Amino acid sequence: MRWTPGNESSNIEDRRGSSGGGGFGGLHFGIGGTIIVLVLSLLFHRNLFTLLGDGGATTTTSAGDTSAPPVDETPAEHKEVQFVSFVLDDAQQTWAKILPEEGAQWHDAKLVLFRDGVQSGCGQAETAMGPFYCPLDEKVYIDLGFYDELRDRFGAPGEFAQAYVLAHELGHHVQHLEGIDEQMRRLQRQHPDQANELSVKLELQADCYAGVWGHSTEQRQLLDPGDIQSGLQAAASVGDDRLQKMTTGHVSPESFTHGTSAQREAWFKRGFDSGDPKACDTFSSSAA
Repeated sequence: MRWTPGNESSNIEDRRGSSGGGGFGGLHFGIGGTIIVLVLSLLFHRNLFTLLGDGGATTTTSAGDTSAPPVDETPAEHKEVQFVSFVLDDAQQTWAKILPEEGAQWHDAKLVLFRDGVQSGCGQAETAMGPFYCPLDEKVYIDLGFYDELRDRFGAPGEFAQAYVLAHELGHHVQHLEGIDEQMRRLQRQHPDQANELSVKLELQADCYAGVWGHSTEQRQLLDPGDIQSGLQAAASVGDDRLQKMTTGHVSPESFTHGTSAQREAWFKRGFDSGDPKACDTFSSSAA
């Protein structure tokens, strides 16, 4: 991609210097307990994790500033921070122009950088879970080490592959501001037998939204030859069928939550080719 190193986004919270310890005010939860509290928080529209103590990895001063331990990073990692800063700001500036035309108001999400583990508004998370968006605090969380996994394990190298990952998570922020994620959760409560299918539709729409941003970068001539293929390869590399085959040796379609490699690639391409969020309606009866 064509970008200029040197800047760091004001929307980044750098917690890489903090420990990834897992607990809430001294209480330690397994993943099952975390999920229960998260579900209750979504049901009651309140962040119940805050009732369990200060789970943040940073401290807040009386002036409202946050502080964190200093970060020890390599030059390569420092450049990665600058790159995700560029993608974060560029994607959010793009959606700030697009979303009002779709009838919703935009405000920026934050990006939290961490190592090993992190305390989020949605509970304790580990690096192994991969990048994620938490609607309860409107923050994207990523361990930059995931990009090494994306390149070495999943076979998706290149900066635009990295950009796709972040653009996908910001796609969830778009859905949150549109109220789509809440509609999906309501449908899941009403039709629990369709919970996974609805999750797939939400994830594929986020892929399509990532493509919408990708379209804008092409229009502004920010892409180099091969970038489009890099993005498509990244989308395909994290399909449920491919990941299940890699980890278990077999595929169980009934357990899919994100979509197949072919679906993820196709919806990313749909957003990229159209540049139109309206083309990203994965919930319509005609969506394939």
